[in-house]
Amino acid sequence: MTLDYDAVRDHREMNQPPQIQPQQPGIEADMEPRPQYIDPCYRGSGKLEGKVALITGGDSGIGRAVAVHFAVEGADVAINYLSDHELEDAKKTLSLIREHGRRGIALQGDVGQEQYCRELVGRAVRELGRLDILVNNAGQQYPQRTIEDIGQEQLEQTFRTNIFAMFYTVKAALPHLEKGARIINTASITAYKGNPALLDYSSTKGAVVSFTRSLAIDLSERGIHVNAVAPGPIWTPLIPASFPADKVGSFGKDTLLKRAGQPSEVAPAYVFLASNDASYITGQVIHPNGGTVVNG
Repeated sequence: MTLDYDAVRDHREMNQPPQIQPQQPGIEADMEPRPQYIDPCYRGSGKLEGKVALITGGDSGIGRAVAVHFAVEGADVAINYLSDHELEDAKKTLSLIREHGRRGIALQGDVGQEQYCRELVGRAVRELGRLDILVNNAGQQYPQRTIEDIGQEQLEQTFRTNIFAMFYTVKAALPHLEKGARIINTASITAYKGNPALLDYSSTKGAVVSFTRSLAIDLSERGIHVNAVAPGPIWTPLIPASFPADKVGSFGKDTLLKRAGQPSEVAPAYVFLASNDASYITGQVIHPNGGTVVNG
């Protein structure tokens, strides 16, 4: 199978110019440069052969990269995306999954609604036959100058999408997950460092860390592993859809590596946690963040 090299470039040469997008979650196809979803040097080794994964927010950014890496490693993949706004990105991700000879489906809906999460998991299982890996990745952020600017509607929306959805999808998935299954949650460096412009978002990501640790204990007797990945500044559609152009242009420059990370540099952490390589790891968080030391 061949890769779409138009979207696969050396991340060390990628610098993002100032840019904005008018609405969240943002469109990957409209970014300049487009994020790197897989490194051309990456070679699969069948780590996920015969597995079926469901990835929320799988149409673009980290979700797309995880979907492609899972397919390269032999998994069939169901992705979720929010609305018609992300349809073209979802179609692109689906084509990348299928290019690697794997089955893929794209399912539209809002994971902040419990009934939809039941429908999402049900369709994934019916169409792909089983469920072995659940990746809770969907997320939203709405920067505000101060806590006084965060209204009730924004607060509730952020919590519904970023943490309530994880409860809903896990509850729906558990009847289908057998011993050895994997649940991987997307946290954030903001859970550890905080961010005054992303107060509600940071709070949800702190909740994701606690959710991951507590759920790992809860599901340990069932033999289900629960872990998280807490990325630092990663070049995804959420960035130009969230911040003013000048901030986008300098995004990630304050890391030790002096640049934003690429989704291709985060996705292998999900592959590791989804595979037997992580057979003695649960309740933990991996930190691909460009060099920031965090506690926990």
